[in-house]
Formats: sequence, structure tokens, C-alpha cells
Amino acid sequence: MSNIWSNWSGFVSAEPRLIASPGDAGELGDLVRTAPGPVRVAGAGHSFTPLVKSQGTILSLERLEGLVSHDAQKHQARVRAGTRLGALMRILQDIGQGLPNMGDIDRQAIGGALGTATHGSGPTLGAYHTQLETVRIVDGLGKVRDFKRAGDHMIHAIGVALGAFGVLTEVTLNNIATYRLRRRKWVLPITEMLRDFEAMMAAHRSAEFYYIPFSGYAQFIASDLSDAAPTPRPPEADEAGLRTLRRLRTGLAWLPSLRGRLILGAIAKLPAEDYVQDWLNVYASDRQTKFNEMEYHLPFEEGPKALAEIIELTEKRFPEVYFPMEVRTVAPDQFWLSPFYNRLTCSIAIHHDAANDPLPFMRAAEPIFRRYGGRPHWGKIHSLKAAELKKLYPRWDEAMAVRRDIDPQNRFVSPYMAGLFGIET
Repeated sequence: MSNIWSNWSGFVSAEPRLIASPGDAGELGDLVRTAPGPVRVAGAGHSFTPLVKSQGTILSLERLEGLVSHDAQKHQARVRAGTRLGALMRILQDIGQGLPNMGDIDRQAIGGALGTATHGSGPTLGAYHTQLETVRIVDGLGKVRDFKRAGDHMIHAIGVALGAFGVLTEVTLNNIATYRLRRRKWVLPITEMLRDFEAMMAAHRSAEFYYIPFSGYAQFIASDLSDAAPTPRPPEADEAGLRTLRRLRTGLAWLPSLRGRLILGAIAKLPAEDYVQDWLNVYASDRQTKFNEMEYHLPFEEGPKALAEIIELTEKRFPEVYFPMEVRTVAPDQFWLSPFYNRLTCSIAIHHDAANDPLPFMRAAEPIFRRYGGRPHWGKIHSLKAAELKKLYPRWDEAMAVRRDIDPQNRFVSPYMAGLFGIET
């Protein structure tokens, strides 16, 4: 019987010769040296690109999870790479710490979230990899290597690793003291949102918005620090909203004006949100409806223009699309393969129901993202290869030299990774 691996949405699948779950670094090192190649590493399967796909070996880090140690004074925590974000939140809260920021899904493994530059939103808040203080990997020869942020460029070289700069086993994260957030949601016309984009996104610690196709309206979400007592978090309405949008899409795909009026009617019934909760009870949402996703990271000032074009494309040519578009901001950083390298970023994510082929829509949208200088999210659908990527990353060649040192025998290089990095195998 063959082994079968699939990502969360079912868009990427593989039949490797071996799927293994090492229990410690020694066992992991043996597998890296001797298992059928290429050797790829799976987190929680929440990437939509073939990063994990291999006909050789897929390693799961599900047994490498939990807290190793922590420093209460420095608000640092050392954790194993297979720890899921949902579990990590509870671990940190119990020791008086908090992640400075999060995305809206908590099912990823921290190793996968770090390796693909996963992020939340906020113009002063970096992606998960910016919290790295120390990193432990098993390299392509099966040896354990440790790196520290202090005085070592290697953290910046391998912080966004794509599973190709060794297998991440443990990391020390720089966190902050546990905190509370006041979270508010309201709806406004997309014309106002685009007009006031810079001011609105800069006015809050964390801000993002969703554009609802064919509605003309956006749902704005703002989160700010609060010392107030906790108040109840309202029941989530996202899944019910998606079901409504899907029904309207199915029944009224070719009547956009009526579809839009009915969507507005549904939006009008949504109560405005305003509540205070501990950080771990704010960021994440329960995502049940499966989708595929493309996300590009643009220079901050280009975001509104690019989004306006994406909206026009969608509403003129792709009536089957109903998932909201997500728009966020991310602070600049110094990590060599980070999409946020040296620039304040506006991230735009487009989604398509997993029951439908996402590629026609996303292939049509990608040239718009690229025209505005976008860098693709490493874990989300894109078509770029080494030649295009090298133009987007000033330290690309240096990063590739580090990768060769860590994996001289190309043990972590699958056909997809070879195309991504320009490696002849």
C-alpha cells in the first residue's frame, strides 16, 4: 500500500516512498542521511504550493512539539518546531507571555509558519520569523547545528527556510508579556477604504480588511491594546457568511447587480463587533470551508491601486468567486528570503473555493500583483521560478550559497524546490 500525503485543501498531494515522524534529533538525523530522497518536511499542511511534495520521504514533526524552556525576564520561550500555534498560544499564556501578533489561523506548526514567512497584520508588527532569537536545525548531512541572533547573520539567512535550509527542530522566540486587545469590526464602502487606506491602516496597532466581491463594501477589523476587563467574544459568523455568499454566487452569478444588493442586505444584518479579550482569544478564527489561496506582498503604497484592479478583474471576469479578499500590512525586516525584506508591505490575499479550479482566476490576477512589485507568499499559489525571484530578493545569491553549505548533497531539493531555487539535479 502506498503512502499518501495531502495538504489541507487537497490541492497538493504526494505518494512518497516513506512518511516518517521522528521523535528526537538523533532519529531525525538518521532519516535525513538514509531515507529515500528527496526529503521534505510537513507541518500542518496549510501551504498551497508543492513545498512538501516528494516521491522520496516526507517527514512530519508532530512528535517534536511542546515547550523546552523559558525566560520570564526576557519573555523568551524555546519550543519544538512541530508545536501547533493553537497549543503554543496556551503554553505562552500559562507562562505569562504572548506572541506579539498572529495570523487568523492557529492550526499551523510553528516551524511551517516560520519557514514560509507567515504573518499577521500591523505596520509596526513583523511576521513570525522576526521573533527568532535562536534556531536549531538538522542539516543535509544529518548534523545538528545551532544559530543565535546575536552577532550571526545566519538567523537572517535561514529564518525563512522553506524547508530547504535544514530541518527546523527547536527555536527560541522573543515574545512580549501577556496582554489584552480591544477588537472592533465595522463595514464601510470600499471606495472610502481605498481612499483612506494609509491613514486607516496606520491608526491601529493591528488593522486589516476584507473586501466582499460584488458588494462594493469592506469589513474593517481593528485591534488595539487595552487594560479593560474582558468582555464576551461574539459568536463567529464567518462560516455562515460564506454559506450565504456561496448560495448567492450559485444562484445569481450572472446577475451581479441583484447579487450585490442581496449581499448588502446580508451585510446590514451583521452586528458591529466590539469586545476585549486576552490576546490568544482574539486573533484566530475557525476556518472550516476549504479554499485555495494566492497572496502577494506589495510595497505598502501600491496596495490600493493593485486591489482596485483585482476587484475589477474579479467582478468582470470571474463571477464564480465569492470568498472575501484579505488585505493586511506587515512591518519591514532584514531576513534574506522574507517577502517583507526592507519594505513596509501591503499583503493582498485572494481565495477560491477548494471545490473549484483556482488556477484560471489566480493566473489572471498574478500579472497585476507582479506589475506592482509584488513578492509571492512562499506557501500560497504562485508561478514564479528562480529567475524571477532573484530579481525580487537583493540577497538571493547569498541565501543560495548558505543553502548549499547546509545541504551540500541536495537532500532537501525536490523537483519543485529545484525550479524555485534554480538548482540542477
